[in-house]
Amino acid sequence: MTFQAVNLRQVADRLKADFSGDESIVVTNVTHDSRQAHAGALFAAIRGLTMDGHRFVDDVMRRGAAGIISELDRPANFEGAWLKVADARAALAEAASVVYGNPSHELKLVGITGTNGKTTTTYLCFALAEANGEKAAMLTTVEYRIGDKSEEAVRTTPEASDTNKFLREAVDSGCPTAVMETSSQAIDLHRCDGLRFRVGIFTNLTRDHLDYHLTMENYFLAKKKLFDGGLGEAPGSSVINIDDEWGKKLADELRANGQRVLTFAQNNPADLTAENIEVSLVRGTSYLLKTPIGERTINSPLVGRPHVYNMLAATAASLELGFDLDRIAAGLETCVGAPGRFERVPHDGDFAVVVDYAHSDDALLNTLKTARDLTKGRIITVFGCGGDRDKTKRVPMGEVAGRHSDLVIVTSDNPRTENPLEIIEQIEVGLKNTSCPYLSISDRREAIHQAIAKAKPEDVVIIAGKGHETYQIVGSEKYHFDDREIAREALAKLAED
Repeated sequence: MTFQAVNLRQVADRLKADFSGDESIVVTNVTHDSRQAHAGALFAAIRGLTMDGHRFVDDVMRRGAAGIISELDRPANFEGAWLKVADARAALAEAASVVYGNPSHELKLVGITGTNGKTTTTYLCFALAEANGEKAAMLTTVEYRIGDKSEEAVRTTPEASDTNKFLREAVDSGCPTAVMETSSQAIDLHRCDGLRFRVGIFTNLTRDHLDYHLTMENYFLAKKKLFDGGLGEAPGSSVINIDDEWGKKLADELRANGQRVLTFAQNNPADLTAENIEVSLVRGTSYLLKTPIGERTINSPLVGRPHVYNMLAATAASLELGFDLDRIAAGLETCVGAPGRFERVPHDGDFAVVVDYAHSDDALLNTLKTARDLTKGRIITVFGCGGDRDKTKRVPMGEVAGRHSDLVIVTSDNPRTENPLEIIEQIEVGLKNTSCPYLSISDRREAIHQAIAKAKPEDVVIIAGKGHETYQIVGSEKYHFDDREIAREALAKLAED
């Protein structure tokens, strides 16, 4: 990497840490993972819910770590550099920025937050940068990519040390632009502190992650930090969906503070809008894109009105980055979006099979509304809810599925340490508030097979919840499972019968 090395004194000054030790030691890496704390690494000892990083202090120092970041006082018998800070997670982020040479300052960095649409909007921003002749990088739920080099994502938003290392690699590889999903938990856990965003995007805010945030207001306030300077500084401009009530609130607050805001909407007057929207399972989505600098007719391979919001968001951000409108339009017409987002499973039958990542009640509602607009037949929905995750959405998801489907098959979706049958029973409470017939099949493979076997001409089978994921987690075991593969398996069996 091509940034200038820093020493412990420089890091300590950035963190305003209570420092003791050899200040001339050069720091080449910063991490909270003891397995990565080799010679030259600064180790942040973070006390988490299940693990305390202080357990590994002696081990990382024996392996040559440069020093320790901690909220605790330096132990009396400790030999080495110790940086005492008020918040170890926040310090990890700030240390990572300085150790890796503040890479976000050298990039046109776009951060995207919201309950739904983050991943597809990230893919679109990446594609529009490339359409404008720029090499780009992106951090998404699906993958981490620099140009044509990609690796599978570990989490939606990596730890601050990993993010800054990735952004440094992006700079060194010649990327002027980078785009990343910024989840509410990541923001709350300081993983995005110290990053300089050229543009922040707010897609929407609907019920999800209340097991973590507890209230919608807390959920909103976490996301708001991306825009109001809560991460260190406000973005150069904010792109906000004002069809969303929380987005409207955010836009009003930011404008009242004198910040630059660009709005988008389908149902309200905004800076960017879409008119004459037409959606087809075969042809994709067409609409008239209206922007402050001109109009263009768009014919996108993406299917559904929710994707129009994603395209409006990506277009607004691209305009803020100075990209050409004609090239933006060309990019919108070629980008196929993110895997597992209303993704059709191709086959020769006379009904459609769609895999979608929808795993909240609002996301499922959007998916089912899109399907309803596109089919003359029935909607058969297969879905479940993840275990050890927000339980408050299970009943609402059951109601949404029942009110907008003709047949529902409730099944498992990463039950983790919960009993799959108990999760299904909670979903059934919502289903029973509707008149929709349903089946309960805990085996997800069997549920998908049953749904496809029951499909008739012009029906749409929606397999929701996992999207791009290629695994199931049962108990503590993770094993291969891809809804798209299982759907193809079921379609092949149907063709043989």
